[in-house]
Amino acid sequence: MDQPTSAAPATAPATSDAGSAGGGAVPDGGRLGARLGPVAMVVAGGLSVQFGSAVAVTIMPSAGAAGVVALRLAAAAVILLAVCRPRVRGYTRADWWTVVAFGLAMAGMNGLFYQSLDRIPLGVAVTLEVLGPLALSVIASRRAMSLVWAALALGGVALLSGGGFDRLDPVGAAYALAAGGCWAAYILFSARTGRRFPQADGLALAMAVAALLSLPFGAVGAGGALLEPRTLALGVAVALMSSVLPYTLELLALRRLPAATFAVLMSLEPAIAAVAGFLVLHQALSTTDALAIALVIGASMGAVRSQARRRRRARS
Repeated sequence: MDQPTSAAPATAPATSDAGSAGGGAVPDGGRLGARLGPVAMVVAGGLSVQFGSAVAVTIMPSAGAAGVVALRLAAAAVILLAVCRPRVRGYTRADWWTVVAFGLAMAGMNGLFYQSLDRIPLGVAVTLEVLGPLALSVIASRRAMSLVWAALALGGVALLSGGGFDRLDPVGAAYALAAGGCWAAYILFSARTGRRFPQADGLALAMAVAALLSLPFGAVGAGGALLEPRTLALGVAVALMSSVLPYTLELLALRRLPAATFAVLMSLEPAIAAVAGFLVLHQALSTTDALAIALVIGASMGAVRSQARRRRRARS
């Protein structure tokens, strides 16, 4: 999925429930509000990401997929660096290699994903991309039940392909699957970066690395089109919608929302993407496509809930 802050089903950061303050009991209404507020933030972040991706598709005829990626990452890097003002001294070589790897995964994830958007519908692209984090979740679980969720997801992919990916454009499908692989790597290096750098400093630095890696490709692919006022304005809008705003919302939500709940909500991204593709890009999905997306969402949710139950049993 196209977002630089994603906590995927396998690795959502640990958080605690927000149900009480100062050890005192909270009325049911207050507890409900405390839960619905973070949920709304996560859903709003997902809407922002996917509608940002839909807006990005509208720039591709003039700037190309590589140009859109360069604009988005460069604008997001400038904003995050200005806001976070990360410290650059006092880190080890291993710290910097971690940031570079994080930025490389981020650049690959975005670059491949936008190449897929240039060829296949948004909802389908996100559904295929989410298989990367789902595979990571299944591998990390190492339990028989995980095979059930993997089979369910593969059933969804088989429906999407309609018996052959030529229906979708095989190159676009391959790009989306490769983006999913980069997303899995992004998750791993995001966690490592978070342990080595305070607050959002690591994210800002990695975003700068990703922008530097993508800018040459964008310049070659789009040329002077990147400097057109409309393209620049929409590129900044995509950066805000797909990077800065969802990151802020998710960061606030994770302070008050259980990790498993957060990950389940993130599993809804393919459905949100399908809605954004329909409303902004007029990409209608068939009944079979909708069923396939539902199967992949169900597999993601099932994998998350299984891991959450296993962790609870391990702690008890």
